Amino acid sequence: MDAPLSSSGSAARRRRPRHTRRLRSGWRWVWRGLALLVLLPLLLAGAAAGALWWSLPTREATLTLPGLSAPVEVAFDTHGIPRLRAANERDAAMALGLLHARDRMFQMELMRRGAAGRLAELAGGAALRSDRLVRTLGLARRAREDLATLPPETRGVLEAYATGVNAWIAARGRFAAPEFIALGAPEPWAPEHSLLWGKIMGLWLSGNWREELDRARLATLLPPERLAALTPEDHTPGRPDQAVPERGAFRDEGHLARLAAALPRFPEPFTLPGSASNAWAVTGAHSASGAPLLANDPHLGFQAPILWYLARVELPGGRFLAGATAPGVPFMVIGRNESLAWGFTTTTSDTQDVFVERLAGEGSYAAPGGPLPFAERREVIGLRGDAPVPLRVRETRHGPVISDLDAEPPRDTVLAVAMANLAPGDTAAAGLQALNRARSLEAAREAAALITTPSQNLMVAEASPGGGRIGLFLTGRTPLRRAGDGTLPVPGWDGSHDWLGWVPFAELPHVVAPETGVLANANNRVAPPDHPVFLAHDWPADWRFRRIGQLLGAAPRQDAAGFAAMQMDTVSLFARAALAEDGVLRRLPRPSGAAGQALDLLLAWDGDARADRPEPLIFNAFARQLGRLALAAGGVPPGAWEARSRFLLGLLSPGADAAAWCAGDCAALAGRALDAAVADLAASQGPDPAAWRWGALHRARFEHPLLRAIPLLRDWARREVPTGGDAETVARGGMGPGSFTHVHGAGLRLVADLAAPAGIRAIIATGQSGHPLSAHWADLLPLWQAGGTVSLGPEAPAEGGRLSLRP
Repeated sequence: MDAPLSSSGSAARRRRPRHTRRLRSGWRWVWRGLALLVLLPLLLAGAAAGALWWSLPTREATLTLPGLSAPVEVAFDTHGIPRLRAANERDAAMALGLLHARDRMFQMELMRRGAAGRLAELAGGAALRSDRLVRTLGLARRAREDLATLPPETRGVLEAYATGVNAWIAARGRFAAPEFIALGAPEPWAPEHSLLWGKIMGLWLSGNWREELDRARLATLLPPERLAALTPEDHTPGRPDQAVPERGAFRDEGHLARLAAALPRFPEPFTLPGSASNAWAVTGAHSASGAPLLANDPHLGFQAPILWYLARVELPGGRFLAGATAPGVPFMVIGRNESLAWGFTTTTSDTQDVFVERLAGEGSYAAPGGPLPFAERREVIGLRGDAPVPLRVRETRHGPVISDLDAEPPRDTVLAVAMANLAPGDTAAAGLQALNRARSLEAAREAAALITTPSQNLMVAEASPGGGRIGLFLTGRTPLRRAGDGTLPVPGWDGSHDWLGWVPFAELPHVVAPETGVLANANNRVAPPDHPVFLAHDWPADWRFRRIGQLLGAAPRQDAAGFAAMQMDTVSLFARAALAEDGVLRRLPRPSGAAGQALDLLLAWDGDARADRPEPLIFNAFARQLGRLALAAGGVPPGAWEARSRFLLGLLSPGADAAAWCAGDCAALAGRALDAAVADLAASQGPDPAAWRWGALHRARFEHPLLRAIPLLRDWARREVPTGGDAETVARGGMGPGSFTHVHGAGLRLVADLAAPAGIRAIIATGQSGHPLSAHWADLLPLWQAGGTVSLGPEAPAEGGRLSLRP
């Protein structure tokens, strides 16, 4: 008899075959596994998002900071710019250290690793060339040695700053910045780490030794007159009247080529381009407020976040500091106090020489008094994802042996580099501290004498009766050479070109309280023709300097808004000179098609390199092609030298030397360059030159130094905006090789009006935060692009958060 049907599930399960029960149970685990596969990534993503969120600093907090002598109050404006009130300089440094770590800890980590040759531990092989170079130069060791020689009060501020940084690291650990979530908590900050910033800036802002190597390589390939033509003589009014002895060239072209390949070059990660900056100042006689005005916009490589961090520090007795700090450094680098405003431009003085050292047996080299042993040490560079890389470092009496960066160095001679910024006893930190404290031009001059590296023009404006005073002081050590002009490697074995010491500070070409009441510098020559001190053989073209002079002369009374507008000026005097009525471009036969249309646009152009115009794109593409064709015709290998504006202008001016660079006809070469430039642009921008736009290709790009190498994250963190200007305009739009992308320029613009304590405005290119998820990662970029500024006055226009620090 059949068993009756039952509604009972348990009875039904009892009657199911065992294999059916096993089958259904198996499917249950399959579904559970699939659910887990779906949920696990969601859970991991949620955990990652939670960790990233936890690494964001809070808007409001009360923190304990042991070591403070009194509470410090920090008020942030809506852009995250802090105004901090402290009882003294030491407390302010401690608070600033915590703020820098809070907003820029990973930037600080990259800076100290870059200067210590430890970037490859994070970035792998992409940073190996940079690490090998800075290990060879020994920047970290020299910073440790310099710390011991600083005055106690400077060391005290550096120690207080390190205490503030370490308080944030201790409190947050691997959440000190989002990058550390994966990398682990950062190592403690030490006082000498703050000195590394000056070391790395001294290296990248003084690149003459690299130019010596490039020129030495070309000296093996070109006749002397053609080599000299690559850097036409500077005939500007500041040219020093000094003859230099005959120079000799190092003749191993193969070694020089390999060495060039072994050295890091911009725009590779963790490198900087050739430096440039603008600064100008006027006394109250030329200002609408009746007080001095000062403007400064240093030009460096772009990154996200940008190098600078804005802040204002209020101290008792009406004292204050406001302007731009550099994360890792406890001092105001560019800005003002209650009496002075200051800014910097690179002097472009030649403070580096390459010496050819003759080998004299195993482990020694020739010297005037007989063979000397190399100072030798061994370094090991950690390499992410691979085995550590050993490095032998040798030094001579002149400096580190850079030939060892070549895998096949010469057997009879090596190259050593002497750098002023590597000399012992660097007191730049004490000088910057003294500048922050200075209240007069005289005190600023004393501070400038202490800033031993890098070589800079320090422009200062002083608020004083009668409309105030202005001055320009040269900082940095300038070598006294026994012979030579620093353009090529020189003999090191006989002492004939040794450095004899430093030019006394008082003998440098400072300018104090000029009768004109106006000062300007844009990296142009600073010494007058009769000045006895030799500063350098090569100087950048003075197009920006001349344009600044035009703008300063356009109005009898200047104001802060006008100074900020000048910083955004995009007129190229180089372009205007290249398009002169008697120039080669005016004599070109009009080509057909797009090239003819492009030439018509150029000939009608006023030289204003605005982002919404086609002419700056045509002109820059043409100039780049002209330089390539001319250098190739002259026998210069690709990539061995960059055609500069004075050289290019010589090809386009009446009486150009057609034989050397133009194969007999500069007009024909210019025509070929125009055809090639237009063809390249038409392929990407379309057939109508009138529809092209400079800003379509000339876009300011800001990238995270590490995330730039990771797909998806690279695009997520990157910020780009179209910009005007180019390499020769006041609003500098520097580009890398092979691209029109704007990667070098004014990441900071600052204007100070000394009529009142609130008289300072500035802008940085990205934002205050180094956290890509922060609202302040790039919130200042639209304002920077438009030429706007924000006030750094004592009171924030609107509050964006508070931080209370308690002892």
